[in-house]
Amino acid sequence: MAFSRGAKRHIQFVFSNMGRPMCSMRDYSTLGSTHFPVCRDEVKQMSSFISKYAQSMFAFGTLLRKYNASASDADQINLIKQLRERTSAPMKDVKSALVDCNWDIEAAHKELRRRGVVLASKKSSRIATEGLLALAQNDNKVVVIELNCETDFVARNDIFQHVALSLAKLALRVDGSSQQVSGTFPIAPESFEDLKLNLDHPKLSGETTVQSAVTELAAMMGENIKLRRGFSMVKNSPAILSTYLHASPQPGLGRLAGVVSLEVDDSLASFDSLQHVGSELAMHIVAAKPLFITKELVSSDALESEREILKSQAEGSGKSQMAIEKMVEGRLRKYFEEVVLMEQKFIVNDTMTVKTVLDNLSKEIGCPVKIGSFFRMEVGEGTESVVAATESEPVAQAA
Repeated sequence: MAFSRGAKRHIQFVFSNMGRPMCSMRDYSTLGSTHFPVCRDEVKQMSSFISKYAQSMFAFGTLLRKYNASASDADQINLIKQLRERTSAPMKDVKSALVDCNWDIEAAHKELRRRGVVLASKKSSRIATEGLLALAQNDNKVVVIELNCETDFVARNDIFQHVALSLAKLALRVDGSSQQVSGTFPIAPESFEDLKLNLDHPKLSGETTVQSAVTELAAMMGENIKLRRGFSMVKNSPAILSTYLHASPQPGLGRLAGVVSLEVDDSLASFDSLQHVGSELAMHIVAAKPLFITKELVSSDALESEREILKSQAEGSGKSQMAIEKMVEGRLRKYFEEVVLMEQKFIVNDTMTVKTVLDNLSKEIGCPVKIGSFFRMEVGEGTESVVAATESEPVAQAA
């Protein structure tokens, strides 16, 4: 207890007593022991040194308290929360940026963006097979773009979804605006990189270029983000454009998309019936994965390749050449039922083919109905989960 009370005294007071002689008859103090004499001058010098050291340490502690007082604990937590809500960056990165910028939130925001751009460029070589398809449509055209990321977690993020929808709407406005021919056309992502994009999300807003928006999104998400491809379908004759999105988190987004155009000769035909059947056909296209509209449109290369495969399989049976030819022809009919849209069983009612569905629709509205074109897209199709992305880019299944 005595030591505890003594420790509360000022250090200068303690050492000032060291200079007071315990015995006035001698010129030194024994400091409680006559075996270790200490010169009074040395004690004074030591006392002076300790006093100055204590004062410097007190000043240093005051400086530390002043520095820490620049942002209280409550203020720091609030700043971290605000910057995280503004940027969606990881908590660790948010705090690091604030500390480096002396808790200046605006400077920290800029620093996070700078770090994010550098990080995004480092991640650009990583494979991205997840993501979403975004669809935009008007009376004469449908556009579907694919925005990729590395994980489905990011694909569920509302900022990612907002950017995907904004890109689709931009593509609808600018792509092929001068085209007057009906059909399906690919969209080159490179042609959009320098176009202006208006974003209206609380955490990502303002006018920027497509390339900058994708880069900043990658910085915020911490993953490689890529505008991979897109397709548009245009009509300029009496027709309807029908669409279907599967695994859709919100309108205009999905993981699989089917688009089909139904053309008629009479502009006064019942478009309600056309739209109903068109929607079912778009869903059928997603499920059945057709490659061609009719048998006549099957390419000679694809047909010859399939014929060779079937013939090779049939020859293993050991049957005669005539029997082998019949087997090949029978299997070719099965092949057509699998890949030709008009020959496929209708998924809504498998007792009839798609051709029968269109024949019945033609009788109902009083004029011929035909499929003008279609395409099917699926997130990540044609890519493989490898260390580096492949050089070739797949195309949608279109006809």
